[in-house]
Amino acid sequence: MPRRNDIREIEPDLSGTGLSVGLVLSRFNEDIGDGLLSGCCDELIRRGVAAECITLVTVPGALEIPLVLKTMAQSGKYHALVALGCVIRGETYHFEIVSNESARGITEVQLATGMPIANAVLTTENDDQALVRMVQKGKEAAEAALEMFHLLKAVK
Repeated sequence: MPRRNDIREIEPDLSGTGLSVGLVLSRFNEDIGDGLLSGCCDELIRRGVAAECITLVTVPGALEIPLVLKTMAQSGKYHALVALGCVIRGETYHFEIVSNESARGITEVQLATGMPIANAVLTTENDDQALVRMVQKGKEAAEAALEMFHLLKAVK
């Protein structure tokens, strides 16, 4: 069996130079969304994406994110997309529906269109958990979107 260093491995590429990235942000839990957006945009720009090449679209809630992602993916204007939002557990079953269906929708759009989409829709037990995670999750989503664009390009 060959060892890992004996085989060709595609290295991660997080460069954003020359790329256009679309962001879809849920307005529900607005303060958390702003933190996610800040972390994401800061990282995209740090990685070389020009500010004018970042497009932000806002939607009412997490369930509306997949439809807009699909429309953006089909437009041919973007190299990668990022979903941003936060669903906080409440006292009803609604949390599970919104969490599961938004994640399923995002995944379905990604698979149907071949467009890399980073899912940064936080699902937390409370506001405090979301506040602690929001900036870092936004940053990680930016990195994932860029890496997946380059990875898909490399494996084609």
